[in-house]
Amino acid sequence: MTETRAPVFGLVTPEDWYRIPLLPQERREASVAALIKRQFAGVDDQPVLRRKAEEQLLGAAEAGVEQGGVVLYLSFLEAAGMPLSASLLVTRIHRAFDSLDAVVALAGSGEVEPVKLPAAGAAARLRRTERPKQSRKLGTEFDDTIVEYFVPVPDREEVLHLTFSTPLEPIADAMVQLFDAVAGTLRWHQPTEGSAQ
Repeated sequence: MTETRAPVFGLVTPEDWYRIPLLPQERREASVAALIKRQFAGVDDQPVLRRKAEEQLLGAAEAGVEQGGVVLYLSFLEAAGMPLSASLLVTRIHRAFDSLDAVVALAGSGEVEPVKLPAAGAAARLRRTERPKQSRKLGTEFDDTIVEYFVPVPDREEVLHLTFSTPLEPIADAMVQLFDAVAGTLRWHQPTEGSAQ
């Protein structure tokens, strides 16, 4: 008997969010190279800055892979000339959750609440704050605001884990509303030949 392939997820993100498939490595590197080319279009006199940006993006993508990520989204949204920094890491966790308690155990700190996503159904949501190593190193005063969704994959012993993050603590509530809106667009599709995540 052949095992059925896992459903493919679909998300609607703001148009200024850039999608980086993390696997395989060639796709990840090609996607980062395309993003750098786009961001530095018409800027030929900044090779050092360009190389540093590429190293940072590759580092962020590789860190996502180490966490089991399959897709990384980065925000390039701006409001009144200010960049609205945010990211979304999508991970597949290969185990089933029979209750919210199992999600709580996995999530660690923070309050987990049950939610219902319009098309994807029951899920668990967690909001927390964290001072990342990078922020401590740079001496910034703000914590990252993190919103996590744990969504069971239909007919699989698997959970889709969405991790949204922003360092913009002063406007965290507005960013969280955006994250919740993106999570609310999650849909499942049957995989077709050549579809990958």
